[in-house]
Amino acid sequence: MIRTFDQHTIRQIKELSGLWEFQPIKKVQPLPEEYNYQLPVPSCWEMHPDFLTYRGLAAFRKKVNIDQAGTIQLEFKGVSHTAIVYFDGVEKTTHYNAYTPFKVVIPNVSKGEHEVVVVVDNRFIENSSLHIPNDYYTYGGIIRPVVLEEVSEVFINRIECIPIKEQDQWFLDVSVWIQNISAYQRKVLVKGSVASRTFDMDSVQVDPTREVILKSRIFIENVVEWTPSQPTLYHVTIQLVEADNDDMIDDQVERVGFRTITTENEAIQLNGGEKVLIKGFNRHEDHPTVGASIPFSLIVKDLELIRDMGGNAIRTSHYPNDELFLDLCDEMGFLVWEENHARGLSLERMQHPLFREQCEQVNKEMVENHINHPSIIMWGILNECASNTEEGREMYKEQLEQIRAMDQSRPLTFASHQRDKELCFDLVDIVSFNLYPGWYTDENPSELADQARRWQIS
Repeated sequence: MIRTFDQHTIRQIKELSGLWEFQPIKKVQPLPEEYNYQLPVPSCWEMHPDFLTYRGLAAFRKKVNIDQAGTIQLEFKGVSHTAIVYFDGVEKTTHYNAYTPFKVVIPNVSKGEHEVVVVVDNRFIENSSLHIPNDYYTYGGIIRPVVLEEVSEVFINRIECIPIKEQDQWFLDVSVWIQNISAYQRKVLVKGSVASRTFDMDSVQVDPTREVILKSRIFIENVVEWTPSQPTLYHVTIQLVEADNDDMIDDQVERVGFRTITTENEAIQLNGGEKVLIKGFNRHEDHPTVGASIPFSLIVKDLELIRDMGGNAIRTSHYPNDELFLDLCDEMGFLVWEENHARGLSLERMQHPLFREQCEQVNKEMVENHINHPSIIMWGILNECASNTEEGREMYKEQLEQIRAMDQSRPLTFASHQRDKELCFDLVDIVSFNLYPGWYTDENPSELADQARRWQIS
């Protein structure tokens, strides 16, 4: 299952779930000729009895049939932790980080059978600043769905939809990224619809091998606002039309909820008025029988248990979560603090030569892929890292500024355990403490909360 709603009617897509051939390997090259195992995708290889504690390299192989010659796009929703993707034996892309999706476009694919190989590495190695031993287990495998899409040479890369409320009227700021991988300039029209409103976003010339962005603000009448008690959702459909012949060549559907989040008068407000009291849980993607590859039924069970206990919120500690989980939070009215993949890092770890680059990539992919989810009410970074140092403060500042530049519609936060030594609270919209009375300490919870209120203003 890819998403809880269909994202395309024109673009042909195929989920590559099922059994893939599998082989542990000692080095990336050469790729194995023999595969002695079969493992389900998505899954974690630790669920197989022979690989309960395996940490290393492994290759997954899948034969795929292409019905029509042309361009394909492979999307991987999550590979833990580093992936190298081969198509017909040729390396096409690499990706670092288990918890964000990535794509690769492959042109000029002939009709017929082809081979996809993914080399997966879950080792703790020197060139990884974020994937390190933790107090939670990091699994190996293709842990989230894989999708094969047949795309035209000019196609919709992504859509961003930001709801805006002005003087009790609702608008939707729509941005569409259009990519042209052909050798020729192409002119396309962009058409859209949301609720009962249809709109044209204009025509645009897209130069060869380039990407353009179209933006438009759409007024929407009679909006039912998204709230936890009434999580109303709307589909935004974007269609790409060839200007020369009016052929519809691509489409994409996103889903939005009309809501705003503000932080005024020391409170979080929803839709400009209602104060939000967050009651919830930190949630890891981990389960004794499936590891980090959580099936739909168990995601639903998690959310039903949270709701049964009176919770209304989830923090995705300490990495971006599966889009199926976020889709369900949208539908069920949960509030989400989504967090990047970096936790408990000392200043020495934060000074790793690849730390800035790898964090920037994770932040970018987290926001770009999940920005349309109304359930996400805040972005978080760098859980319990060196925010008590001047050098650490510079890195917190960089990452918060990066995310704020991508999305001004949500507040920013991070969880601190530095108490009165904290140096970064002035950089965020929401001050957040991790406190452990009765767990790591014998402190009185009420007295500790009173102290925390003083720390944030000290």
